[in-house]
Amino acid sequence: MRTKLLVATHNPGKVQEYRELLADLPLDVTWLDAEGITFEAEENGDTFEANAILKASTYAGAAGLLTWADDSGLEVDHLGGWPGVASARHAGPEATDQDRVRILLSRLEGVPYAQRAAVFRCVVALAWPDGRVFTASGSSSGVIAEQPAGTNGFGYDPVFFIPKYGRTYAQLAPDEKHAISHRGRAARRARVLLEHRLAKETGE
Repeated sequence: MRTKLLVATHNPGKVQEYRELLADLPLDVTWLDAEGITFEAEENGDTFEANAILKASTYAGAAGLLTWADDSGLEVDHLGGWPGVASARHAGPEATDQDRVRILLSRLEGVPYAQRAAVFRCVVALAWPDGRVFTASGSSSGVIAEQPAGTNGFGYDPVFFIPKYGRTYAQLAPDEKHAISHRGRAARRARVLLEHRLAKETGE
């Protein structure tokens, strides 16, 4: 028995990552655009967890589907944790990934490598239409590169440099990135919760 899972995003890059991460589960993964859902859930929480729960609960109620939502972002030590929960929104609703990266790099101009440490954080929330919600989190440490490199991924991936690999997120193959990324780690923890709940519901 397969279950329809709504991934609460309008971002095709993000839904593709989750399709890859959840490919071996009995799920039919859909997303907001495919379901004709055009409105944006309000993200007014002051933490990644609060925003993930808001999104998951809002879309689960609207669509009547089991919903997977995340909130993730970049925290740069030198900038006091900025952009944090505003990672996707600080440049305005019309800004592109390239715009956001350009603003970040401008704020770090002249800052030496040793002071460019950053952490990517992600919280996944799973919400059922009946109001049940569960969360899982993950993080990944790196350094903000001086220039973008690589064409894979999205968002800040081209400037999130992993010293151990000597490459940015955007230079890693998808399976390499999933193994170490904040979203991959949160997703693996969330899928354990999801598998457990699905097994209970189906009696397997």
